[in-house]
Amino acid sequence: MRPRKTDRHLPPCVYEKHGAYWLVKKGKWTRLGNTLPEALTAYAGTIEASGGRGMVKLIDRVFAHHTPKLSKHTQASYKLCANKLKKVFAEFEPHQVKGKHVAALKLSMAEHPTRANHTLSFLKIVFQFALEWQLVNDNPCVGIKTYTLAKRNRYLSDEEFTAIRENAKPILQIVMDLCYLTGQRVGDVLAIQRRDLGEDGIYFQASKTKNTTGSRVVVAWSPELREVVARATKLNPGVIHLTLLVGKHKKPLTYRSVIGYWWQACKDAEVKDAHIHDMRAKSATDAREQGLDAQKLLGHGSAAMTERYIRRRQIPVVTGPASKTGNTTKT
Repeated sequence: MRPRKTDRHLPPCVYEKHGAYWLVKKGKWTRLGNTLPEALTAYAGTIEASGGRGMVKLIDRVFAHHTPKLSKHTQASYKLCANKLKKVFAEFEPHQVKGKHVAALKLSMAEHPTRANHTLSFLKIVFQFALEWQLVNDNPCVGIKTYTLAKRNRYLSDEEFTAIRENAKPILQIVMDLCYLTGQRVGDVLAIQRRDLGEDGIYFQASKTKNTTGSRVVVAWSPELREVVARATKLNPGVIHLTLLVGKHKKPLTYRSVIGYWWQACKDAEVKDAHIHDMRAKSATDAREQGLDAQKLLGHGSAAMTERYIRRRQIPVVTGPASKTGNTTKT
């Protein structure tokens, strides 16, 4: 099977066409539904009805069952994990996967610890559902520790930010400005809809917590923020879309496209080791240095979470105690 070039967040043989989702096998198109959650639910039913308990079918079934409520970015990440796992365990039945096999998978991905952790996490979810569905007696991922990742302390300086911005495409410049001025995640900035532009400011609901804590924040209007939104509107004159940021073919700007633009801009600006997520840390750090509430800006429920994003911490200047004798020069 050839790898997809588009719609990589969709399960195998599922395609979007004419406002609906379809299962295509042997040239036959079977309608699954008009919305992605509806289609994935129907797809899960076809996997279950097809019989068999192979790991490939289990992974597809869990993906279809678990991901509809997740953000598109998380769906895309889990899709990569699912593809990896289906290759590794193609010849396995669920009950045949043991802890030693999971440990071997971890070791094989040692050079890419972040991706390894994501893959192990998704595999653990797969077997959690397998336990609920009574397909296995235990979860082989239990006891397999993920890689410990070094905390990122990179601060994107004003000079570096400016250099990247000057070498960026106009649409990336808008994304960068919105990320910095609002302190929100790239995915949440890309998800801004015109209805989110309120009288008080821009309304955000964090994609990572929309189905759990429901974290919401309104970033108040400033002259700079209004100017960026105006630029975004003018960038595609005549295009009326629910989403503020529109990319090629008058479709919503994708995370994948933004990442590509970012790495190219960093290369042209000769700025090394700059991740697109560093903009959120820069926004939080600069906000605190300006006396603003970084925790509220980032929409975090705890101060500890916000501290993970603060980079340039001020070194405290302290005063020692005075001598009780009043004279410390005697020997």
